[in-house]
Amino acid sequence: MTENQLDTRQETEGTAVEAGSKATERFAASGKPTGAGVPKERVSLLAGALIKAANDIVVEHEVTYEEYNALKAWLIKVGNDGEWPLFLDVWLEHTVEDVNSQERPGTKGTIEGPYYVPNSPVLESPATLEMRDNEEGVPLQFSGRFTDTDGNPIEGAQLEIWHADAAGFYSQYAPGLPEWLFRANVQADSNGQFVLHTMRPAPYQIPTDGACGQLISAAGWHAWRPAHIHIKVSAPGFQSVTQQLYFPGDPHNADDIASAVKPELMLNTTPRTDGAAGEEASYDYVLAKVGQSK
Repeated sequence: MTENQLDTRQETEGTAVEAGSKATERFAASGKPTGAGVPKERVSLLAGALIKAANDIVVEHEVTYEEYNALKAWLIKVGNDGEWPLFLDVWLEHTVEDVNSQERPGTKGTIEGPYYVPNSPVLESPATLEMRDNEEGVPLQFSGRFTDTDGNPIEGAQLEIWHADAAGFYSQYAPGLPEWLFRANVQADSNGQFVLHTMRPAPYQIPTDGACGQLISAAGWHAWRPAHIHIKVSAPGFQSVTQQLYFPGDPHNADDIASAVKPELMLNTTPRTDGAAGEEASYDYVLAKVGQSK
């Protein structure tokens, strides 16, 4: 990251409370948190197991009242800072995703994270994502193709994409950024092919001035996520896949704080072959039909 980018990061920092509140509001409005279809027996099983695990930790590690009260104060702060989406998406979602996708054939997925925003602008391939004039970073041409598990092209496929800028910030979660910066819904052509133009994102730290940062500091952990591009792919009659694509050589691929990196999600970039500035990369998507399993 350049000195100019660092200056920009400081000028547009925002706070964990602001970002956390937006993530909490969006989750509440998403329709996901109803829980109406979960039977009482399942709630009792899962809640009971969670409570037992917490009590087992107290016994095994002889938790003191000082530590217990610190935990209570911290849990209250997580709520006050609006950081439950951040906490759960960073430290738990990767396991939930693994469990729920283990029988799905085709392309690998990973966590969605807290910064997804629905209803991004719809663009037809070839597409160029919204950028600012003189946008900093390395231009990236990203292309690929959608097929089913038998290798047949998929018509009507779409790719939602969102990612941070060259300073590590997401639009709608940091001040001063265009609303749809690096966010779009790209429609593939009739052969399932797509091409889009964007900029390579930067690695970044998750917000550290709120409750999650307090935990990271107290535990002596780092807050870094490797550079990545968020993708959500779907097509009529097929199972959707949410993933993040990473770049080889990033120092935090091996110790991502969100534990979301998988070997199948590496995006190998090469210099543009058409003489244009920047890099190019391709990634093909294999989608399973609804109801299809391994």
